[in-house]
Amino acid sequence: MLSELAGVEVRQDIAVTGSVNQHGEIQPIGGVNQKIEGFFDVCGQRKLTRKQGVIIPHQNVQDLQLRHDVLEAVEKGQFHIYAVTSIDEGIEILTGVKSGRKLPSGEWEPGTINYLANERLKSLALGIQKFYATLEDKTQLSPHRPGKEIEPPPPPKQPTRKEEDERSPN
Repeated sequence: MLSELAGVEVRQDIAVTGSVNQHGEIQPIGGVNQKIEGFFDVCGQRKLTRKQGVIIPHQNVQDLQLRHDVLEAVEKGQFHIYAVTSIDEGIEILTGVKSGRKLPSGEWEPGTINYLANERLKSLALGIQKFYATLEDKTQLSPHRPGKEIEPPPPPKQPTRKEEDERSPN
């Protein structure tokens, strides 16, 4: 979603495993060796490009006990393992663009992922404001509903369990 907002592509040759809390902090996971080796095997079947790799939580580095072929590929620079401490580090690896920090002014560093995403969100918010302003103008000018707001139609009635049972052919 962030890449769509920022208009920046995400690398498809890097696997990501891990967990992120609400503060953007990376949390450790189980099965890290199997996950790395599984992706390595898939990459091997499709031919190693020297660019593929896996992003893992930094806390899992101590758990690594990888097969010899994976270790050899890492040592030769044919496969990469990135241990990250924050979601920002992962974003930078996946996009090649600095994630960015918030400046004292409240804005994000220009040219960063966070800046680009924030600018897009501001643009979307402005578009929504303009849309609703247009609706308000139209409702005030409407001879059929002067001064009334446009109300959305009610949601379709959901069938009850009994009605569903009665419809199903048994």
